[in-house]
Amino acid sequence: MLLILLAILVVGVGYGVARYLAAQEEEQQMQVALDPFYTPPDPIPSEVGTIIRREPLGVEVPGGRAERMLYVSERPDGTRAVSGGMLFLPDAPAPDGGRPIVAWEHGTLGMGDACVPSRSNSPLGDIQTFLPLMLEQGWVVVATDYVGLGTPGPNQYIIAQSEVRDVVNSVRAVRTIPEAQAGNRYATFGHSQGGHSSIWTGHLGPEYAPELELVGVAAAAPSLNLIEIASAQWNTAVGWVIGSALLESFPTYYPDLPVDSILTKSGQDNQARLAVECIKAAGIEALVREKFGEQFFSTDPVDNAQWRAALEDQTPPPMPASMPVFIAQGTADEVVLDWPNAMIAQEWCRAGSTLAMLWMGDVNHEQAAHVSGPTAFQWIYQRFAGVPAQSTCELPLPVAPVNPATS
Repeated sequence: MLLILLAILVVGVGYGVARYLAAQEEEQQMQVALDPFYTPPDPIPSEVGTIIRREPLGVEVPGGRAERMLYVSERPDGTRAVSGGMLFLPDAPAPDGGRPIVAWEHGTLGMGDACVPSRSNSPLGDIQTFLPLMLEQGWVVVATDYVGLGTPGPNQYIIAQSEVRDVVNSVRAVRTIPEAQAGNRYATFGHSQGGHSSIWTGHLGPEYAPELELVGVAAAAPSLNLIEIASAQWNTAVGWVIGSALLESFPTYYPDLPVDSILTKSGQDNQARLAVECIKAAGIEALVREKFGEQFFSTDPVDNAQWRAALEDQTPPPMPASMPVFIAQGTADEVVLDWPNAMIAQEWCRAGSTLAMLWMGDVNHEQAAHVSGPTAFQWIYQRFAGVPAQSTCELPLPVAPVNPATS
């Protein structure tokens, strides 16, 4: 009997490995087939928002159709670059004045080509709970991949000056499509890193694109309070996943940042590889390394003056009262912890921001956009309808705005 059980176990493991290798081979073939679509022309068109290519995305969406696109954006220094993205066009008739546009910004997924939403075999991800609602209203939804994800890099992850250009230029791209019948009003909604992009668009978008009207910005579990998050997570599994991406990105914008001196030997050896792993595989590896006592960082990066200054530079200030903002945060989030965003809420309310907070009990990081999406949809609907935005600042915070480890 024991020999039979061992034989079954060996066969089962072998079958699992075979399935995994077959899936990897299929994924690689898919990416090779997509490479020509994401290859930029030479030269890249000079006008930002120019669409280079469009094609069907290959998925069904209720109330509309889905496409992938390649469009022109730019780096913070003005150098032209290309980004991939997804475009969702509704079947519903266009309202008077043109269709409103919602720009969706995805969260941290990994820097490899297969991780990119428009290049993925499951591209809809978090947006399934609210995309049909938006298409039913006749809105156009556009979702940037960001420059350097699935296209030539670098990808400037959590760099607002890059993210905002990619978001706004995706909106500009939509407006060049005649059948989209898009107007000039837009709203943003993003998750995690995408929440950082969305919120920063509230600060930088109106000046960057004065021809567009940004009616409000929304975010689920946004990475905002970067110093507090980094200081709380540097020696956890999260440090491996987010840290590897930060180390790949921040030195491209802040070239004098130290790298090896803040990493363990294991961190140095694995950083570049982990940065291009997709989030699930990277997360599993990070948890295993944490279990065996391995750390990515040798010290809290916030203790380094240069890293602290860079993280502070990428932490958004309070939103002006004239720009409505919606933030959803789960109290069971183990990545973007709840108390740093409680600190943001307290600070922004004191500064007079028109902030609506949705606190979601027992919702973790992965679930945040999925759960909050329908409420974000209703909030955005009111902004497009011209309903004055309401603040929740008069309500008590359900989460103490302090680090529980030091309080």
